[in-house]
Amino acid sequence: MSFPPAVFLTALGLGFLLNFLLPLTSFSSVPFRITGALLGLAGSSLGTWGAYTLHHAGTTVRPDRPVTALVTAGPFRYSRNPLYLALTTIYVGITVYAGIFWPFITLIPALAVVNWKIVHREESYLESRFGENYRAYKERVRRYI
Repeated sequence: MSFPPAVFLTALGLGFLLNFLLPLTSFSSVPFRITGALLGLAGSSLGTWGAYTLHHAGTTVRPDRPVTALVTAGPFRYSRNPLYLALTTIYVGITVYAGIFWPFITLIPALAVVNWKIVHREESYLESRFGENYRAYKERVRRYI
């Protein structure tokens, strides 16, 4: 099982490395830095809210551990995967703040890995664990946004 933050950190690191090796035109400016910081703050807030909601429900944040509850409150009312949405928002915030293009390009395979290798596996697990309750939840709430 892949550890989702590691997938994003690897992609971000690769993006910065590619920028060092093959720099593209920077788009850094004060408005971009402010926007990047606000995106980072928004993603961090969403992630904190999601982690708090899971903890409050008595289940784990870690995708490699068994869950004890189907959480549909907090940010899970709006997205089945708010923690991955939070990581993506933080990633985009860092990239916009830095004002470089390469991390946007390396984000694409990271999102593919998260979607196909992690989210699909989690959804299968949750469906087998919670059955009809999870299927009804999937009908009500979008996967991401």
